[in-house]
Amino acid sequence: MIMTEQIRVKLQEAIKQSDMTQNELAERIGVIQQSVAQYLSGRALPSLSTFANICAVLDLDANEILCIADY
Repeated sequence: MIMTEQIRVKLQEAIKQSDMTQNELAERIGVIQQSVAQYLSGRALPSLSTFANICAVLDLDANEILCIADY
């Protein structure tokens, strides 16, 4: 079973590796910085369209972030 904590951790790692600030990422995906902070803290998950934008901006494989390869 895919856990939201696994998704949060993978998103957090990807954002750290990008060397992009929360503010820069927020601007590029069309949300406010506080939303990115909530995604990273686990208080919220991005909507599907925002998740797709994050993957596009950070050049991520959505399957990897969603832990689909693990199952």
